[in-house]
Amino acid sequence: PSSSSSTPGAEHREKQYRVHPGFGDRRDRVTSARTYFYADEAKCDQHMETFLRCIDASGDSSENGFSAIKLTALGRPQFLLQFSEVLVKWRRFFHQMAAEQGQAGRAALEMKLEVEKLQEALVRLGIATKTESQHWFTGENLGMSGTVDLLDWNSLIDSRTKLSKLLVVPNRQTGQLEPLLSHFTEEEDLQMKRMLQRMDVLAKRATEKGVRLMVDAEQSYFQPAISRLTLEMQRRFNSNRAIIFNTYQCYLKEAYDNVTVDVELSRREGWHFGTKLVRGAYMEQERERAAQIGYEDPINPTYEKTNEMYHRLGTASFFLLPHQTWAQAASPHSPVLSYRCLNYILEEIKHHQKASVMVASHNEDTVKFTLRRMMELGIHPSEKKVCFGQLLGMCDQITFPLGQAGFPVYKYVPYGPVNEVLPYLSRRAQENRGFMQRANRERDLLWREVKRRLLAGSLFGPSH
Repeated sequence: PSSSSSTPGAEHREKQYRVHPGFGDRRDRVTSARTYFYADEAKCDQHMETFLRCIDASGDSSENGFSAIKLTALGRPQFLLQFSEVLVKWRRFFHQMAAEQGQAGRAALEMKLEVEKLQEALVRLGIATKTESQHWFTGENLGMSGTVDLLDWNSLIDSRTKLSKLLVVPNRQTGQLEPLLSHFTEEEDLQMKRMLQRMDVLAKRATEKGVRLMVDAEQSYFQPAISRLTLEMQRRFNSNRAIIFNTYQCYLKEAYDNVTVDVELSRREGWHFGTKLVRGAYMEQERERAAQIGYEDPINPTYEKTNEMYHRLGTASFFLLPHQTWAQAASPHSPVLSYRCLNYILEEIKHHQKASVMVASHNEDTVKFTLRRMMELGIHPSEKKVCFGQLLGMCDQITFPLGQAGFPVYKYVPYGPVNEVLPYLSRRAQENRGFMQRANRERDLLWREVKRRLLAGSLFGPSH
């Protein structure tokens, strides 16, 4: 849509989730990611067919392949905006209730609302009658703990509960109660169902082909809905192994909370958690939009803070050379590193065995950190629970040694018309300002490996 005036009640919507004409072109100041625009439902079907061909190609060319999709290619982004706003409002309401119970400042999963106090608050606010409130928070719905945590709270707007249509939340600005869900028109409702149907078709094809499906992250104002819809696919398709992978952008301030909450949900429900960790691709655009429209910047303030969210960097004094073994490579004599998202998932792999992660990074320190923690936790590369990814044509000095040492490592292959692919590739040169230095280092490493193989008489044979 060209303006927010076309949406009923748009003036009451939170600024972050309003359509803004100045940012209608989501490619502006984004060279790092493919952006899809909604033309009509037929175009979305074409995108789905393209994704299906990619899944088939991946399945036919390799075992344990990956294929990436974007949800904005499969339906009208307006729906993702509206659904994201619902999810964010509902989560904020939970934090408001937690603050009233003296739990402000705690980690998301440590907030546990006492049911009786929560029911009293809902009645006092006029959100529910005493009978309704008691019905919502029953042992059947939430267990018998006497408390409600964020996962219990989220289940109340789960599509399976049918309660979402009844819920209202207080508007902190006006003090008035407002419906949580906007009423979709009949056409919007159909558009939403078609998006879900296309996701279902892709997930089923990926399962049939043995291909893991990565749902790419997008702008923060779409992301809550994208993550929630991806979780629904994980619930359905990840019962035996991680087929559907969600993507977490570590430059977002809330990344760690999002990871921990979703991992805990997978534990409770017994499905396999799959994730791709990235730093994030929309920083400049996100910051400008937040400043211009007037809402809190969702991005970590510095590169260092983003590193802390991904993992806190310390000193590391090794790099995996082609001739090194797994044990040699993963035992550097350097201090223990501190960490967040990445370490949390590695710990989950170690202790529960129902998680998989793709470390999608061109950063050597991130790779070093992952190898170090895998060794410390006893996660062997042959388990294939941890894999690495770099863009085709970039950072081969990382990719090749990892592959030769037995780690699952993938090249991310962009495809399409040259004028669309080149901007995507250009970001890598911007990111890697020491590109020529790295290229020279890569050349030296590869030449060293060629000479080693010549001396060993195994130029064209497998690496040992």
